[in-house]
Amino acid sequence: MPRPAPALLGALGAWATLGLVASLHAASTPVWRWSGVALAVVALLDLLRLWRAPAPGVQRHVADTWPIGIERPVSLELQPVRSQRVEVFDLHPEGWTAHGLPRYLRLRRGESTRFDYRLRAGERGDFAFDGVQLRLHAPWRLWWQDRIVGEAQPVRVFPNFAPLAKFAMFSAEQASRLVGAHLKRRRGEGTDFHQMREYRLGDSLRQVDWKATARARKLISREYQDERNQQLVLLLDTGRRLLAQDTGDDGRGLAHFDHVLDAALVVAYLALRQGDAVGLLAAGGDHAWVPPRRGAGAIEGLLRGSYALQPSAVATDFLAAATELSVRQRRRSLVMLVTNLRDEDMDDVLAAVQLLRKRHLVCVASLREKALDDALAREVEDLPGALRAGATAQYLQQRSAAHEALRHHGVLVLDVTCDQLAASLVERYLAVKRDGLL
Repeated sequence: MPRPAPALLGALGAWATLGLVASLHAASTPVWRWSGVALAVVALLDLLRLWRAPAPGVQRHVADTWPIGIERPVSLELQPVRSQRVEVFDLHPEGWTAHGLPRYLRLRRGESTRFDYRLRAGERGDFAFDGVQLRLHAPWRLWWQDRIVGEAQPVRVFPNFAPLAKFAMFSAEQASRLVGAHLKRRRGEGTDFHQMREYRLGDSLRQVDWKATARARKLISREYQDERNQQLVLLLDTGRRLLAQDTGDDGRGLAHFDHVLDAALVVAYLALRQGDAVGLLAAGGDHAWVPPRRGAGAIEGLLRGSYALQPSAVATDFLAAATELSVRQRRRSLVMLVTNLRDEDMDDVLAAVQLLRKRHLVCVASLREKALDDALAREVEDLPGALRAGATAQYLQQRSAAHEALRHHGVLVLDVTCDQLAASLVERYLAVKRDGLL
């Protein structure tokens, strides 16, 4: 429905003032009446012209896949049938942060106008742009009308895949260092034979091939490489423990599960670069199973299988998840369980890892809220601060005891914050490869 613009409301106010004057001076009454008739005629003509004015054609140029938390451009192109003034607002998904909207434009007949604005997706999953809202102004600017034009466009928001695109330019070892992993490589030692070469200072005696040495009459060493075609399965908790939020070094305030998914994709990508197969099982809230695959296309399968996962306010049944994984994954694998471990979860988690350890090597990555570290680092100045520090220390002590119980049963344990998770997972994966634990 057309609505009166400020200019029309101002004109009506002036006419009402004139009417007040006419009520006090009868001689002014004809002027007031005829000015009202003129205003009505002008307003009706302007309204008619707005009503008959066609809306410009609008075309949106937007990617159909987005990374969460990363600002990207959206282009809108308007193709007017006539010259007119419009305000443009794109009906992007609710909750996304936009910069550069609304946009006020003066369109000229026959000339297309294109502009960009910036948009940041705040959640993963399936979303849609519902159209473009145009506010059309009448030629004499006495009226305006909102119209929605353009077609709805579906989009999918994935975990942040920007680091994966960056890693593609580097070797697996270089990419590992980019995420902060500290590699401790022993040159020439691995599990698969790679080549024979001349002895180098630092080679162990186990590497020396004595038969080749006798033939060549100089020391010859065997060089090995990490075994390929192994299996990595990422077991991700989608229960209530991963609903907590932390703000990372990049300033993004994301749920723990979003950090977990980003880190899982990083270690998965590097494992695929190493020639291993990678799979994923999500359990607790949302559920997903992506069987282990090798090759460049496997990372796309992991993205498509996990992008819509969300944590839920439910208690995760770790034993049920371990049972499902044991049935689905028969080949020995490195299983990386990522959760936020509490002491009250220990019985269920311990039963789950004992079941998995019958066939697999298990690593539990337990996320620690950054706020806990901040609470301990803060100076104590009053009684509430002392109570807070004491409660935090006690909680962390109980958490550490739970981790030690897992280590006592032969489980690899990582106690890390969200910012440390990716590097720690990569380090542990590469250490397992280097030491031939699989």
